[in-house]
Amino acid sequence: MLEIRGLKKSFGSLEVLRGIDLTVNKGDVVAILGSSGSGKTTLLRCLNFLEASDEGTMVFDGETFQMAQMRKKDVARLRAKTAFVFQDYNLFLNKTALQNVTEGLIVARRMPKDQAVELGRRMLAKVGLSDREGHYPSQLSGGQQQRVAIARALATDPEIIYFDEPTSALDPELTGEVLSVMRNLAEEGRTMLVVTHEMGFARHVSNRVVFMAEGDVVESGASQDVFDHPQQERTRAFLRNIYQAGVPAD
Repeated sequence: MLEIRGLKKSFGSLEVLRGIDLTVNKGDVVAILGSSGSGKTTLLRCLNFLEASDEGTMVFDGETFQMAQMRKKDVARLRAKTAFVFQDYNLFLNKTALQNVTEGLIVARRMPKDQAVELGRRMLAKVGLSDREGHYPSQLSGGQQQRVAIARALATDPEIIYFDEPTSALDPELTGEVLSVMRNLAEEGRTMLVVTHEMGFARHVSNRVVFMAEGDVVESGASQDVFDHPQQERTRAFLRNIYQAGVPAD
């Protein structure tokens, strides 16, 4: 459903993405791994046109787009088929959990308010927050705020959801509740592309892993294969460092 070829992105003289190729099939849960500065988040932001690409071709649902020459209407059309979950939640602080979920439906998609509210309540129930619909972000834990953000993403019924390190700002207990929601989405067959440092999620929930370093895809493959039998020395070194740091992958 999504194919990227030759994606490049530089910030001034710094080449951040050096010609990325990536394929995501319907129902895939793809974990993107790599050290800080490897280009993971920039890749995700380019895919959703939050950053302008310098070069690259995107094929989405059979349509081909030149990523450096996107028209605003094409960007809007592609974004309508996707959702983005940010690491810092990106909620409206002056709106309740329910309003955060329904705002885009009512304003951008022009859904009747009663329908948006009904849908919003269903999505909050899906992430375990039925009892928090009237709470503002300041009244919610970080994990609850991130679950509101996931409910907001689900409300648009996207074909693919991009997650940018969705648990990076959370302590271990709150991380678990967000990962549990994401695990349920994977079991439902949701297509997800997840930038993450959560090795257990990458190994056991994702079906594919992409390992990046210095703006390149160093290795990609089935999750178990990459973790148990990495083919590239850079991948092996990354995993060794993870294990030595005591980060669980089981």
